[in-house]
Amino acid sequence: MESKALTQVEKLLGRELLEQMPFNIAVIDRDFRVVAANKNFSEYFGDWNGRHCYEVYKGLYQPCPDCDAIATFKDGKVRVVDGSGIDRHGITRHYVAHLAPLMDEEGKVQYVIEMTTDLTETRRWQREYDLLFERVPCYITVIDKDYRIIRANEKFHHTFGEVRGKYCYEVYKRRKSPCPKCPAIETFKDGAEHVSNQVGIRRDGTEAHYVVTTSPLSRGETGIAHVIEIATDITDIRKLESQLRQAHDLYESLISNSATGIIAVDQDGKSKIMNPAARALLDWKARRMPSADRIEKMLPREFFDAQLDTDDMINITSGSVTTNRGEDVPVRFRAVELKSRGKRLGRAAFMQDLSELKRLEEEKLDAERLAAVGHTVAGLAHTIKNMLMGLEGGMYMANIGLQQGDSELIVEGWEILQRNFEKTTTLVKDFLSFAKGRIPELRLLDPNGLAKDIIDLYRDTARKQGVELILEAGQDVEPAFLDPSGIETCLTNLISNGIDAAVMREGAGGQVILKTREEDGQLIFESVDNGCGMDWDVKQKVFTTFFTTKGGKGTGLGLLTTRKIVQEHGGSIEVDSIPGEGSVFRIRLPRARLEALAEQVSSNEKISEQELQNDGK
Repeated sequence: MESKALTQVEKLLGRELLEQMPFNIAVIDRDFRVVAANKNFSEYFGDWNGRHCYEVYKGLYQPCPDCDAIATFKDGKVRVVDGSGIDRHGITRHYVAHLAPLMDEEGKVQYVIEMTTDLTETRRWQREYDLLFERVPCYITVIDKDYRIIRANEKFHHTFGEVRGKYCYEVYKRRKSPCPKCPAIETFKDGAEHVSNQVGIRRDGTEAHYVVTTSPLSRGETGIAHVIEIATDITDIRKLESQLRQAHDLYESLISNSATGIIAVDQDGKSKIMNPAARALLDWKARRMPSADRIEKMLPREFFDAQLDTDDMINITSGSVTTNRGEDVPVRFRAVELKSRGKRLGRAAFMQDLSELKRLEEEKLDAERLAAVGHTVAGLAHTIKNMLMGLEGGMYMANIGLQQGDSELIVEGWEILQRNFEKTTTLVKDFLSFAKGRIPELRLLDPNGLAKDIIDLYRDTARKQGVELILEAGQDVEPAFLDPSGIETCLTNLISNGIDAAVMREGAGGQVILKTREEDGQLIFESVDNGCGMDWDVKQKVFTTFFTTKGGKGTGLGLLTTRKIVQEHGGSIEVDSIPGEGSVFRIRLPRARLEALAEQVSSNEKISEQELQNDGK
């Protein structure tokens, strides 16, 4: 009974095991026919009954040339092989096949049992994993507990070279021992993820900066067996950081060491930058930045009120800022809008202290006035000597007439005395006026109006001498700070000289044109005549000595006085002349200097008023 029951159990067990196994199981005989198979096999490969294994597995009509079942039939050994076949739907499948012999009582292999496990999805996942591992744009390595690299991806090989059998620290950094702050060591110790910034050496010898993350990959009997390292190359970022740092240090150095005062404020008017030059200019000694209200009191109103476009700027050539002590300092002021990708960030102001420049300009003007006086002293002695000789001649004739009782000699001598006395008086008065240095009494006047008044004053006189006076007033000439009496004197001298020159021309048609215009920030008066003109020698003398072409009618101080007044205005006078064609006298008055002189005059007047008030107290 026991033997019969055992046989029944064995049959049941064999049949149930065949069906319950989660594999595709088939039994083939020596003719390669499938004699038995489980349900999984039928569902996977289809109908097998009475068919050869190569028909069922691969759709062939003859045995496979490399059939592993033949070897198992011969030697009775178990084999595990990778294979591929066609399922019942005609789709190629990959699998692992285990081949085991089924022997009879005599030990002869009667059948081979084949157990196959589908690896199609596994292979696909493996390919995807390998592709991801190799092509991911990071450095990926797998290291064991000895820190040997057992696998590395394509990017790592390309950057660091061959890795097979080498230590990670040897490949990454060309070291002979583990790195002192190695994140992999920490992961092997605690099994946690670690992140670190590292610097390695590429195969070409250059530095590679990267952020490495280490994570446990597999565990062994005694802990973490493998660690995976994923490193992101940040070399370019480090280079950009270095370049940005250098640029920042450069600009910071330029701003800090600039002799120009620089202040930057944000959209709310809060100070963000204030370099040492600006602190010195505004007398700001506190370490903290000035408040928005304080900055608003210090800088020109235009800095806050003006509307600026991308390329526009505020440019004040002659303005002032107010120091922390409430003092006004003359500056050249410029402001620009600060933007980033079209977004407004604030404004920056650039200030140059003009105090020293204005002092030097004043000294220069004084020096020019003194130089103009010095140029005339050399000719003064000669002129006075000639006048004294005339007086001596008159006295001599008068004395002879008195001694001889000759009334005609007395009258002639007296006339000579009187004529030279009047000439001496005129010379002294002109010279005193010329030599007297003063700051012009500037008023905001219309240059065209002044020129018109001079033309109207001399028109009748010129007409009687056959000379036509013409005014060519510039349309764009704006009002300017001028000394009315001084400029009238200058224009009177030029027009008078022009009329005299036009009278001396050969033939009729004498003409004098008075022009006004603006040019390169300068107000220009120009007297143009078509008179006799001057040669080179005469042009060299007109502004330097008591030179006159009018004989006894002139003192030679007219153009000298004109030049003195022009220099007192901070300007210059020049002459162009061609003999026989005429002359051009040109007065240039820089508007910046006129405005500076006007501020000086205004400041002096305020000081005088304050002194009078103090005296009254």
